[in-house]
Order: sequence, then structure tokens, then C-alpha cells
Amino acid sequence: MNKAVEKVKEEFLAVLPPTLFFFIALHIVGWVRVLMTEGTGLPVTSSAQIALAALIIGKAVLLADLWPLINRFPEKPLVYNIVWKTAIYYVVASFIHYLERLYDFAKEAGGIVAGNERLLSEIVWPHFWALQIVLLVVILNYCVIRELGRVLGEKRMIRMFFQQSVVASDEAREASRAPTSATPKR
Repeated sequence: MNKAVEKVKEEFLAVLPPTLFFFIALHIVGWVRVLMTEGTGLPVTSSAQIALAALIIGKAVLLADLWPLINRFPEKPLVYNIVWKTAIYYVVASFIHYLERLYDFAKEAGGIVAGNERLLSEIVWPHFWALQIVLLVVILNYCVIRELGRVLGEKRMIRMFFQQSVVASDEAREASRAPTSATPKR
């Protein structure tokens, strides 16, 4: 039983960071959508739907990270993996975004095919592309943070962001590199 509890705890702690990130990010996307569709009669995404989507995306990111092709450019500069992962996550997130809208329209139209036809006929393309741009920027930010965490180490990132100032850690690092007076100079 103890191993099962430990495994659940490990899984929970692994899925927590991406889920929290996407929970906040998807709320921002939802607020933008609400502001853009004010007065149009389009359905508003609830916080529960956003939480479920964040959990799905958080778990999908962890599963994608297990896929050998996701870290395709480990020897190249970080930008290669960032762009690669952003493209993959963006396609998946866009598909989820489409399915979410399709679900709403299919419910109203009485079927998936009718819902898809209605979705495509009623979609406000500038709103759709605006949300896609926001989604792309959010995913790009996630990938940058994630890659920096992978290279610098998560503990160091947490320490840098939440525990000590970067200036203080740089000064401490420089002080440890400086020669001491006990070391003879040549």
C-alpha cells in the first residue's frame, strides 16, 4: 500500500506544474474569449471545463515528454527543442480547443456532423485566430520555461525564482571563484 501511495504522490507532483501553468493560461485565454464574444450569444467556458482541459493538457505534456521524438535536438541550442515542442504542443492544444468548441456546437445541433457544420458556418475567424495566437504565446512561454528548467535544473530554477535573488547568487558564485589570500600568486 505504501508503494501505491508513493506512486500516486509522485504522479501528482509531476502533473502539478504543467497543470497549474495551463490552468492559469487557459483562464487567460477564456477571459480573452469572453471579452471578444461579449454579446454574441456564444457559450462561455466554465472554470470547471478549464480545469479539466488543464489537467488533460498537463498529463498530455507529461506523456509527450516520454515520447523519444519530443527531445529531438538535445545537442543543439535550446531554441531547436523549444520550437519543436511548441509546434507539437500547439497542434495538440489547437485540436483540443477545436474539440471543445465542437462539443458545444454538437450539443446544440444534436450531433457531431451537424455541430461541425454549424461551428464552421458561425465561427468568427478573427476571434478564432486571436485565441490561437494567445495560445501559441502561452505554449511558447511554457516550452521556454520547461527547457530552462531542464538545462538549469528545477531546484535551481525554483531557488532563482522564489528563494534568493539572482544578484546574491551571482555574487556568492564570484566570491567562491576568487583566489584566497592563502593561495600563492605566480
